[in-house]
Amino acid sequence: MKKYQDHYFKQAKKDNYPARSVYKLQEINKRFGILRPGQKVLDLGAAPGSWTLFAAKVVGQGGKVLGVDLQSTATDFPANVRFLVGDVFEPPVEVQAALEELAPFDVVVSDMAPKTSGIIFRDQAFSFDLCVRALEVADKHLAKGGNFVAKIFEGPDVKQFAAMLRERFNTVKNFKPQSSRSESKETFYIGLGFKGAPEAPAQDQIPV
Repeated sequence: MKKYQDHYFKQAKKDNYPARSVYKLQEINKRFGILRPGQKVLDLGAAPGSWTLFAAKVVGQGGKVLGVDLQSTATDFPANVRFLVGDVFEPPVEVQAALEELAPFDVVVSDMAPKTSGIIFRDQAFSFDLCVRALEVADKHLAKGGNFVAKIFEGPDVKQFAAMLRERFNTVKNFKPQSSRSESKETFYIGLGFKGAPEAPAQDQIPV
């Protein structure tokens, strides 16, 4: 198992990616074709930048990638990437301006994960919350027909998240890449063909 893990770590160094997580997105893209040349991509939880770099490579110079993370990164990005430090859920002025400038995005991806505590139920609940909030960002900024990817820790909330995706996308898939560690609880949900956010139910009017 150690040898298997080291393969992806060493390959990432060889391919000039800052983290082995790049191969998860690569596998997802190979399987589902979420990324294409010329697209605009929003990468949530982008540091250290492997997914951002891979997306930039696929979309090419005719495309754009906006990466946002709470943490900065020393990664050098190509000209078609803008990386900003900030909270995408409560965006500072610079992040909000970039979102408004580039939206709607063709693809929104999230490799976000909570800081793990070792308490499985707690970690999964926080992972679910991040996924729901990433989906809320997609509701605002994803183009009709667009694609969405989010990492979630397996647990009781996964079915609820899948149901939320089915309300919004023509096709929903669950996929665990080979490059994920076998002992990892992570899995990825892919939404293809964004239909738009569901309308909020009308609130009962209270007579005055």
